[in-house]
Amino acid sequence: MPSLIDRILGLFSLDLGIDLGTANTLVAVRGKGIVINEPSWVAIDRRSREVVAVGAEAKEMVGRTPARIVAIRPLRDGVISDFEITEAMLKHFIEKAHSRSFFSIPRPRVVIGIPSGVTEVEKRAVHDAALSAGAREALLIEEPMAAAIGAGLPVTEAHGSMIVDIGGGTTEVAVFALGGIVVSRSIRVAGDEMDEDIVNYARQKYNLLIGERMAEKIKIAIGSAFPLPEEKTMTLRGRNLVTGLPEAVEVSSIEIREALSVSVNTIVETIRSTLDETPPELVADLMETGVALAGGGALLQGLVERVADETNIHTWLAEDTLTCVARGAEMVLEDYEGLREVLVGLERNSTSRGTAPSTAVARRPY
Repeated sequence: MPSLIDRILGLFSLDLGIDLGTANTLVAVRGKGIVINEPSWVAIDRRSREVVAVGAEAKEMVGRTPARIVAIRPLRDGVISDFEITEAMLKHFIEKAHSRSFFSIPRPRVVIGIPSGVTEVEKRAVHDAALSAGAREALLIEEPMAAAIGAGLPVTEAHGSMIVDIGGGTTEVAVFALGGIVVSRSIRVAGDEMDEDIVNYARQKYNLLIGERMAEKIKIAIGSAFPLPEEKTMTLRGRNLVTGLPEAVEVSSIEIREALSVSVNTIVETIRSTLDETPPELVADLMETGVALAGGGALLQGLVERVADETNIHTWLAEDTLTCVARGAEMVLEDYEGLREVLVGLERNSTSRGTAPSTAVARRPY
């Protein structure tokens, strides 16, 4: 329960919807839309553990920092892997969202997306990190529910709807009806895993060591899940593992599709297994409304066609797919009384405000 001081400070603060993603963090202000969309990276000084940079500035440092500075992602597979760094990152984004406000001590109410199926300890870690970062109240919503609301799906109606939210660390598949999740799946195969597939492919086929950023560029430019109308090529640049010298290799979209096939097949099979467990009446609804794809991973070329081909159900890409979770969290704040039932509760044996749960996260070695 927020204190009297927090409630007073809250009168001068903005309500925020936050998509705390493995790859990117998005912040939406109630009534104003998305105000922050930055990579979930933090650069810290190894010696003092002071934060040097956050977001896009920290990502630019990846692979380029001196020995005393390390750039890390404090979330892995959709959950917190370093509590203190996540807290610092959240605090930075909350303050940045209030940068144009005349009030310098923000105490916002925040709605934060979490992967479905996370443990109670992982939920508590997100909740406590938000409070420690300055929120007066932290409310949790499952990411597929937030993505569905942001995509405009009628989650509170009896008519069934379905979303596939492919982020950086997790893929969330869920079927909704009457304001609740009827069937859901959460797997830790998503955009990061696809990048790793490309890194491994380059190493195994060409003895070429490439970085994560190079792999991501290739995925975005020529990666695909279905044969393209016109296949493309692109140059891979890295270090030859045999000679140790820089080398460039031209690869085709056909090769990259082969490299991504294991991850793509896993995602498609998860969608199929979710449909297999969905009640027949809701399956009939889905044949009318279709399957909505959201998240950055949904932008993989040919994925819409691949899912439609594998499921025999019309598949479509949500509008502004990268921001669905944050916009959904914002919409909950805008219609709090009407949508509060979609929020996720916490068990009573909670930790105190601002205290990192001792078993919640594994501190990453530096």
